[in-house]
Amino acid sequence: MTTSLRARLSDGLFAMVAGPDGPAARERIHTAPGPRWFPTDSPIQRVHGNTSMYIGGIRALLLQSLHPLAMAAVDDFSDFRHDVWGRLARTSTFLAETTFASADDAERAVAVVRAVHRHIKGTAPDGRPYRADDPHLLTWVHVAEVDSFLTAHQLFGSAPLTADECDMYVAQAAVVAVKLGASDVPTTRAELRARLQEFRGELASTPAALDVARFLIADAPVPRRARVPYALLARSAVATLPRWARDPLHLPDRPIVDRTLWRAAGHLSTRGLRWLSSAQPAPGAPAKPEVRDH
Repeated sequence: MTTSLRARLSDGLFAMVAGPDGPAARERIHTAPGPRWFPTDSPIQRVHGNTSMYIGGIRALLLQSLHPLAMAAVDDFSDFRHDVWGRLARTSTFLAETTFASADDAERAVAVVRAVHRHIKGTAPDGRPYRADDPHLLTWVHVAEVDSFLTAHQLFGSAPLTADECDMYVAQAAVVAVKLGASDVPTTRAELRARLQEFRGELASTPAALDVARFLIADAPVPRRARVPYALLARSAVATLPRWARDPLHLPDRPIVDRTLWRAAGHLSTRGLRWLSSAQPAPGAPAKPEVRDH
């Protein structure tokens, strides 16, 4: 009975994250012949195949929303409020393709995203023009993602990367960012921290950013059985944000509670997901035998 329940829960989780095409995409990503961009078990594969990515992904979206131009593009062109799971499936598949798939598949995935970006342009509420293929804006999106994925992994992965591995992860992730068209991409953790600080002068609270934060924390359309686990993941993501990012998003800043209660909640939720995912690999994880945590 326990095994059957675990399998059903695992199937449900995979369907939510990967979408209806998830099984076919996983088979193609992990079994297609040909060279890969990154070696097996390299830092980028360890980070992107870890259940800590659930927390890192929520954190990345919260952090990214603080850039008014990035948020204007999302607000004008994204249907995330009405197609949350479709957007999640597309994002997780892109990460899996560029991390684990053959070089040909990875190049194709990047080409598709670049083609979409070319058509996304407009004017932000403050009157400034934006373009999704703006190299500087792409760098912000990348920096927020990589900082979030690495932060979550170091806190909630079962074995954090060493200092050298952290630098290697940032350098490997930079390969994808450059191919997408980003500029001045950091290749070490020190450079990543510096670039994040450099962007702070461009960040601001906007109605769209507050709407995204409210949606992610309180209004995400999560199935009833997943509401408590999702709430733990979301609140753990908030607890890992830089303290300067909390107030602009109207999020709580309680350092002691973050270090104790919500860090424990993050460990509990990622361990639970790891247990479920070991019954069926997550879309960004190695095909066998389980989600890899080292």
